[in-house]
Amino acid sequence: MLDYNNLEKLYKTELLENVVPFWLFKSQDKEFGGYFTCLDREGNVFDTDKFIWLQGRQVWLFSMLYNKVEKKQEWLDCAIQGAEFLKKYGHDGNYNWYFSLTKEGKPLIEPYNIFSYTFACMAFGQLSLATKNNEYSEIAIKTFQKILTKRENPKGKWNKAYPGTRQLKSFSLPMILSNLTLEIEHLLDKETIERTMEECIHEVMGVFLRPELGGIIVENLNADGTLSDTFDGRLVNPGHGLESMWFIMDLGVRLNRKDLIEKAVKTTLTLMEYGWDKKYGGIFYFMDRKGFPPQHLEWDQKLWWVHIEALIALLKGYQLTGSEECIAWFEKLHEYTWNHFKDSEHPEWWGYLNREGKVLLDLKGGKWKGCFHVPRGLFQCWKTLEQINKQ
Repeated sequence: MLDYNNLEKLYKTELLENVVPFWLFKSQDKEFGGYFTCLDREGNVFDTDKFIWLQGRQVWLFSMLYNKVEKKQEWLDCAIQGAEFLKKYGHDGNYNWYFSLTKEGKPLIEPYNIFSYTFACMAFGQLSLATKNNEYSEIAIKTFQKILTKRENPKGKWNKAYPGTRQLKSFSLPMILSNLTLEIEHLLDKETIERTMEECIHEVMGVFLRPELGGIIVENLNADGTLSDTFDGRLVNPGHGLESMWFIMDLGVRLNRKDLIEKAVKTTLTLMEYGWDKKYGGIFYFMDRKGFPPQHLEWDQKLWWVHIEALIALLKGYQLTGSEECIAWFEKLHEYTWNHFKDSEHPEWWGYLNREGKVLLDLKGGKWKGCFHVPRGLFQCWKTLEQINKQ
């Protein structure tokens, strides 16, 4: 039997005493503003480039902590200084958000990546709640409108695909919009919220979720919604699917749709069974739905965010439906995750393991790992366990 009270304390303590202080004290750039994310095991900076989506994620995280945990001034100050750096240097003046900057704020890579936009939007939306600053609200609203106009071609003029030959649509945008719409609901009109939520639910649960493939989610489809028998069309990312399922559960709660919650729980269990490495444990990063060799050479690595997002989905599934399968999987995954990703000697968690579960990269942050999945996951698990204990 799991001790839910001890689990609640474990996730809360890890968040507030280890992970949050690591980013608060190790990542802030006191000279130019914003955050360094390329941090070694002990939190030393090994590269000073700044990646917009990770800047936005950290602004969001510290704003969220201020709004939902405690009104700590140092958390709010951390968020505001990052937001001011983003406001000044992060976009081209028209809220097209660059991918990366130098430490001083000079653009390095053009605004080709839609996630620069989505996490800037999340950041300013959450910070507007904390500060009641209308300028931050306006940045979030204008960025959200920009995202909606880019749905058909997220990369815009930087899209490398030759037009018209193989037009694929990606799961990642409807997935992230499922969460983003709830994040900035306080800034949007009712019609936009309801329309966007329904479109996201349709895309995630009715288009990318494939009953004919046993109920798994694929990453890319033909523009007409049919399956594509190509590298990209066969790609399955179990972590993406699992993360999206707790977004859908949150939408189910928001819309009071029990059927949606139950379908998301069923899909979570399907993806866990599908993505679990039966030989070494943990969840595969990438898979090919036909069992062919995946195109990504890192396909069999075990990544921090995949496991943390799965923990959230399983706990929420149990809390909302009482599913014993969810809690059995959670117990198995919790043990794997804490045994392999938590660094027993230094704060923050490992990001990249090999298939056998051994540490691949001696870092705590980089170009893709920042102040987001670990702290957000610890927060979500803590709060869900709090609900379970109340129930």
